[in-house]
Amino acid sequence: MTMTTAEADKILSANFAPWVLDLQLVVEAVDEDRATLRLPWSERLSREGGGLSGQALMAAADTATVIAVSVARGGFVPMTTVQQSTSFQRAVSGSDVLIEAVLTRLGRRMAFADITMRDQRSGALAARASTVYALLG
Repeated sequence: MTMTTAEADKILSANFAPWVLDLQLVVEAVDEDRATLRLPWSERLSREGGGLSGQALMAAADTATVIAVSVARGGFVPMTTVQQSTSFQRAVSGSDVLIEAVLTRLGRRMAFADITMRDQRSGALAARASTVYALLG
């Protein structure tokens, strides 16, 4: 049975630090091996020149991976980031960002994902990331 976006949003609100919740991430879509989150545009998250902060994008990618793993496992399990590599390709200014985390491998103890981050308004690729997680539970 596939998890609903409302159930995934509950995982987000119940398992993340307050500063991550301050990003106002919203689960837009889930499937058996992926999750798409929306990072709403905020001046508060922008840097000099008006571009969205890379730190906010990296935190959103990390969070999207946790949601994707939780959906695939049928619920939240304790996990920790082992590795995250991010390549920024263009600045995002004045637009929400859609973050899609796709699991490339889900084992008993490790999970791997590729993440794309797109400017919601233009559809342009803003950044890519890859993550590795250790599953603790």
